Amino acid sequence: MSDLLTVDAAIARILRQINPLPAETVSLADSLGRVLAEDVRSEVDLPPFANSSMDGYAVRAADITGASAQTPVVLRVVMDIPAGSMPARAVGQGEAARIMTGAPLPAGADAIVPVEQTDTPFSQRGDAPLPDQVAILKASRAGDYVRLVGEDIRAGQVVLAAGTTLRPADIGVLAALGHAQVRVTRQPRAAILSTGDELVAVEEPLAPGKIRDVNGYTLAALVAQYGGIAIRIPVARDTLDDIRRRFNEALDSQPDVILSSAGVSVGSFDLVRTVLAALGEVNFWRVNLRPGKPLAFGHLRGVPFFGLPGNPVSAMVTFDVFVRPVLLKLSNRLDIMLTARALTGEALSSDGRRSYVRVTLKEIDGNLVATTTGTQSSGALLSMVLADGLLIIPEGMTHVPAGTPLDVRLLRARFGE
Repeated sequence: MSDLLTVDAAIARILRQINPLPAETVSLADSLGRVLAEDVRSEVDLPPFANSSMDGYAVRAADITGASAQTPVVLRVVMDIPAGSMPARAVGQGEAARIMTGAPLPAGADAIVPVEQTDTPFSQRGDAPLPDQVAILKASRAGDYVRLVGEDIRAGQVVLAAGTTLRPADIGVLAALGHAQVRVTRQPRAAILSTGDELVAVEEPLAPGKIRDVNGYTLAALVAQYGGIAIRIPVARDTLDDIRRRFNEALDSQPDVILSSAGVSVGSFDLVRTVLAALGEVNFWRVNLRPGKPLAFGHLRGVPFFGLPGNPVSAMVTFDVFVRPVLLKLSNRLDIMLTARALTGEALSSDGRRSYVRVTLKEIDGNLVATTTGTQSSGALLSMVLADGLLIIPEGMTHVPAGTPLDVRLLRARFGE
């Protein structure tokens, strides 16, 4: 197998020819799942002012030392501080201010006594008039239930780094910092083209010798899963004119990458090669992996191109191994492929190529155990549906005894349920 290109060498060759996409500005409301193009540095402290984390009373902790249900300390209530307002005055010795969650701490006070620790019933807090006095039933220390200035975020602090894929919590922070718009890396556009006279649309009935276009849908879903925009091109029939027309449509869609499936092996109907040679420069590689040994990569009018195998599982596996890193680099994402270490639940064999075996994962006696999903045929779609991950059998390993620890590329976050 000395003429086979290793997986790692193929990935390295590909990524050397890929550059991240430029940035664009989007509204905060549209930024979920997008990738930050620049660091976000806070210009303010959060909280911007000391405030209460509870409904209750702002007090001087020294005034209520020793307070308990048996020996309550009675304070004079001098003002009400709703959230969104500023205190009208300071709190002096022997005084308290009724305060709501999030309201600013008044000068002079250094602690909050929750309403549950007073003689004011909580159920009456919404409409109760301001009492003249309040009995404190528990002692507090300075700082209790007080959110200090900048205890969450300090002005000048880098809150989110470039390359972060924005989650709901990140968007909340950006809102708190006043970012109505966000600079993000442009989403990669991927044109997806299936080839073959045997393919029919998903809504069409099957005729003898025909199959539905599976790859067009799975590859589009994978592109979307990793932050790209999928552009599905109609199926190219096995004629030079139709293949040429569909590839020109793909190029006209202004993609950042083009993915085709089937038509790049040595079959007699693989007319794709002829069209590709006229549109750009494409290399046909035999890569040392299973499934998916045949792989084409190059550029069509300057656009990166992948020719993936036609078998659905091979197309999905080669997408995960080769195309996914390209989408992440185009997006400038910092994502790391999640892997786990698992023991093989059965003896396995390989032909010496790096093999990606579809497995289910289950924790047994404190160890993660990988069991194959059944047939490993490259056309067995259900094997991918059932798989929790892809067990990696390294190059050169032809026999894998049961209980061998190997890496697994995780396909889903939760398994064994």
